[in-house]
Amino acid sequence: MKLKKGTKLLLIILITGAVLLSYSSLETRWIKITHVSIESHDIPASFDGKRIVLVSDIHHGAALSRERVKNLVQRINSLHPDIIILGGDYISLSEKYIIPVFAELRNLKSKYGVYGVLGNHDCYVNGKLTKEMMVKNGVKDCDNKSYWLKINRDSIKIGGVVDPDGGVPEADSTVYDVKPKDFCILITHRPDFINHLNTDLVDLTLSGHTHGGQITFFGLWAPILPTENGLWASLSLSGDSQKYRYGLIHSSPTMQSYITSGIGTRFPHLRFCCRPEIAVLELKRLEIGGH
Repeated sequence: MKLKKGTKLLLIILITGAVLLSYSSLETRWIKITHVSIESHDIPASFDGKRIVLVSDIHHGAALSRERVKNLVQRINSLHPDIIILGGDYISLSEKYIIPVFAELRNLKSKYGVYGVLGNHDCYVNGKLTKEMMVKNGVKDCDNKSYWLKINRDSIKIGGVVDPDGGVPEADSTVYDVKPKDFCILITHRPDFINHLNTDLVDLTLSGHTHGGQITFFGLWAPILPTENGLWASLSLSGDSQKYRYGLIHSSPTMQSYITSGIGTRFPHLRFCCRPEIAVLELKRLEIGGH
């Protein structure tokens, strides 16, 4: 039996749609390892070659099981990180996932510690409980707090800012005792905070929140991105929103920023040309006069 032209077209559309939908669902589980070199004259000799593993937006919940969190932890540990940084949004929409996610994250292993901030989801679901579980399970709280990390006689500063849903972000809590020659890392869940960062003392900012756009046109442009107030805007065309969507950028002459695509998803729980990732950032010291 021959099909009419209109019926054939409809079948092609339905089959194509089903294939794309299936692929987009599978892509949410296809975690990639992204290796990035962070080069700076301010990186001390003792930190040259040290590896930071950045993970954000796990969103443990109905769409991302505890078993997947466990597998994520094992994969991170297999990378033998020197430092682990968690960028927030550990859970999705219910506080019943807070204790289980940290029961798995407590098994993270790194040579020099695990540092983290809360994300907007954590803050408006139950920021107090999330913070308690984070600290109880071995994650150093970087919400408007900071720490000097020392190796031999060298030190770097690691700090962060609180999410606007949980308080007022204060970068001064990190940079107050930092000198221009120090290497300073600032964790901010939302990358748009970079626009308000009025300091030349921060060398590297680390963020998540955007999910890399989650659904993109072949990794080049995302039609839906979070706005500065935390909502997700359709047909996002502004330069700044796309600039801070994903990847390594030079956000100022003295500062680099890395925005990860994260692990989990928001509704719809699909990804297209925007795989979830574990980012491995290798610190590379540039000698004075070097390139």
